Amino acid sequence: MLNETLFSSGDLPAGDRFDAWREVMDRTHAPMRLESPRAADFQARVRLIEVGPATVWPATFEQLVFLRTPRLIRRADPEQYHLSLLIAGEGHVSWGRVQNTYTALDYHVNDSSRPYHIWTGEQAITSIGMELPKALLPLPRSRVDEVLGRRLTAKAGPGALLAGFLRQLSDDADSFTPSDGPRLATVLADLVGLLFAHALDDERSLEPETRTRALTLRIKEHILRNLHDPELTPTSVAEAHHISRGYLHRLFREEPAGRRGVEDGDTPAGYIRRRRLEGAARDLADPALSAVPLHVIAGRWGFGRPAEFSRAFRAAYGMPPSEHRRLALAALGGAALGEVAPGGAALGGVPGAEVPVRR
Repeated sequence: MLNETLFSSGDLPAGDRFDAWREVMDRTHAPMRLESPRAADFQARVRLIEVGPATVWPATFEQLVFLRTPRLIRRADPEQYHLSLLIAGEGHVSWGRVQNTYTALDYHVNDSSRPYHIWTGEQAITSIGMELPKALLPLPRSRVDEVLGRRLTAKAGPGALLAGFLRQLSDDADSFTPSDGPRLATVLADLVGLLFAHALDDERSLEPETRTRALTLRIKEHILRNLHDPELTPTSVAEAHHISRGYLHRLFREEPAGRRGVEDGDTPAGYIRRRRLEGAARDLADPALSAVPLHVIAGRWGFGRPAEFSRAFRAAYGMPPSEHRRLALAALGGAALGEVAPGGAALGGVPGAEVPVRR
């Protein structure tokens, strides 16, 4: 799993909580002056997830004021951009004369080299913060300066794409390894660059390689959202993104193995089939769905013909769907202890876990 540190104020005496939170924030972002009307018994919880040179930190905390002053900047500047995806609550930010208010599914962006003043509403904040070294971002700093102070949305477009990545990274941090960190940080920087360029209406300012990766990410997100549709094919995917089938195949051929679920030699059709089978395998191993007929599960993952589903499943897992379900449900107790089914496929089907496909 990715290296992760958990801070929970509930683990400390009430009088020590706010000072401990201040130390965590100083180490995570940059030295700041923090104030809170609830400092006497401050409630906060944060996970610090190391993603190569970047940090992602899902957090919940009570009413708070953040102050980054010129004096603190002179004391220490980690040269990084901070983004927060606000999930619940309300925040207000001031950069001198520029002010803005942020609510759920908004991003706000800070630069560790510039003073700012942030204050939150009375409702507790839930957010996913991110610290990204400036050197990683594929945009000139002068262009990023134009984004500071803007209200960027996570409801659609590049913002939604970045939000999905941050949520998945936060939820599935234990499915990655520290060696995945630098590659994940590159994807993260590309998505942030895409969000900023989109806000500036200037995607042309991105490097060609970054534009290509961003397009590939959009294509994979489209595929994952539409796996249930039996009409999802490489042709329909290419048409939805206004590219040729040949260029779609080229994107997959040039995508490094391991990035966003790509396996070596994946084709668009192979990627669609594998993701559908993984979803079906999870459902078959879910005790809550044990009474659902096999053909219904096949249909919900885009397999229009049960015979086609059975052949594809046997080819991938070495057993028919019914046998996979039987073994998974029979081994539920053992799966909690880490038992592995014949052929190496994990049993038990933890919801959201990815089941490996044998080739």
